[in-house]
Amino acid sequence: MHITSGSDTQEPGASKSGDWYLVQCKPRQDERAEENLLRQGYECARPACRRERLLRGQMQHVQESLFPGYLFIHMPQGANWAPLRSTRGVARVVAFGGRPLAVSHELVAQLQARADTHIITAFKPGEKVTILDQGFAGIESIFMTMDGEERVILLIDLMNRQQEISLPLASITNR
Repeated sequence: MHITSGSDTQEPGASKSGDWYLVQCKPRQDERAEENLLRQGYECARPACRRERLLRGQMQHVQESLFPGYLFIHMPQGANWAPLRSTRGVARVVAFGGRPLAVSHELVAQLQARADTHIITAFKPGEKVTILDQGFAGIESIFMTMDGEERVILLIDLMNRQQEISLPLASITNR
């Protein structure tokens, strides 16, 4: 995956000096913040993944932020941080003890590469899935339906009876 910058596209870690930092965006304004930062000439990385979603009655692939509400920004050494505070869509630079903490170039590159190849698939009713959650880890179950956007209802076999359970979407896989 390539990093977007104000002037051109380059590989993560290709920057001569400076570090990557995590920026928290205002609610549902990741794209807006990225667009405004790029317009100001900053390099940004907003790892995204493709996800199957039901839109207008049809399953479609949509591009979504891997970390909704956050993006990475490359700040050259000695750069002025003041413009970030007034950039539309930006809430703050994530800091610990009052100081922004640098993120390694390698981490940003790995996140971008993984996001590039990862597709989050929608499960089909009746499909066999495996639970990853600690309490039920390794148990095969049957996907029934979505329960909102981030939870699923599964049918599992407990004590020779089929039971419905609700789990977070992230705790199942179809592999």
